[in-house]
Amino acid sequence: MSSEPSAPRPITFGVQCSSPGSATSKSWAELARKVEDLGFVRLTVSDHLDEQLAPVPALMAAATATSRLRIGSLVFCNDYRHPAMLAKEAATLDLLSDGRFDFGIGAGWMSADYERAGIPMDSPGERIDRLEEAVQVILGLFSEGPCNFLGEHYRIDGLSGLPKPKQTPHPPLFIGGGGKRVLQLAARYANIIGLNPKLTAGVIDSSVGADATEAATDRKLAWIAQAAGPRFAELEIQVRTQIVIVTNERHAVAESLAAGFGLTTEEALKTPHALAGTCEQIVEDLLYRRERFGITSVGVDMDAIDSLGPVISALDGR
Repeated sequence: MSSEPSAPRPITFGVQCSSPGSATSKSWAELARKVEDLGFVRLTVSDHLDEQLAPVPALMAAATATSRLRIGSLVFCNDYRHPAMLAKEAATLDLLSDGRFDFGIGAGWMSADYERAGIPMDSPGERIDRLEEAVQVILGLFSEGPCNFLGEHYRIDGLSGLPKPKQTPHPPLFIGGGGKRVLQLAARYANIIGLNPKLTAGVIDSSVGADATEAATDRKLAWIAQAAGPRFAELEIQVRTQIVIVTNERHAVAESLAAGFGLTTEEALKTPHALAGTCEQIVEDLLYRRERFGITSVGVDMDAIDSLGPVISALDGR
C-alpha cells in the first residue's frame, strides 16, 4: 500500500526588528505583540555595532511581551564573542523564553563594524574556519556532560555549559550565507539555512544582483544538498527578502529593480529576494518558490509588517 504524500511545510514569516527608531520598553513590547498578532512566526534581531538595539536584551524583552512569538538572532557575529560566553547567553535566552529561541550565528561580514571597533577582519576562509569551530564548541556546551574541545582557534577543558537550553537537543541552529563554504558548513550543522546573496564586498549594493537570481539559488541549493546528504529533507530553507512592495504595478517595480541590480526584468521578477505585486501575485510567488526551491521561511524588514498581513492571512492553510 502506498503511503499518502506528506503535506508541504507551511510558509512562515519572520521580521527583522533591529533598529526600531527611538525604542522604549513600551514601544518595543507593542511592536513585538503587533508582529505576533499579524501572524509572523518569529522576530529577529541582527548583531551590528550601529544604532540598533543589542540583540540579547532586545530578544528577551520581546519574548517577555509575547506568548507564542519565536525570537531569533539573525545573526550573532562569531567574532564579537567567545563561543563559551555566547552559548551561555543563548541557553539562557532559550530557557527564559520557554523554548522560543532560534539561534543564528555567522562568520561576520559587515566591514564597517570591524573597522570602527578595531577588530581585525580576517579573510573569509579564516572567519569560516573559526565559525565552524565555534559551532562545534557551542553544540558541545549545549549537550549533556562536560565539553572538551581543542582546535586551532578555541580550547575548552571540561566546561559543563550551564544552564542548558530548554529545547532539546538544542535551539534550532540557523546559519545563512551565499558562498559555497559557509552553505556547506550550514548543511552539516544547521537546522535552518538562510539563502543570501554573497556579500564578499562587506556591503549590500548593486554587486549582489547577479548572486540573487534563480540560477544562483539553484547552485546554492545543490551545494547544500551535496553536503547535507540524507538530512537535507529535514532542513528548513529560509530566504532574506530585502524588498517587499504590494502594488498593482508589478512590472514597473521589476524594471526598477532590474536597473538597480544589473538584472533583466524577468530575473528581477523571479528573484527569491524580492516580492512585488498584488497580494494574490505575491501569494502565488511564495507558493511557486516553495515548490521550486523548498523555501518555506521568509525574512522581511520592519517596513513590510503591515503590507504582509493580508498575504499571511491568504496563505493560511496552503
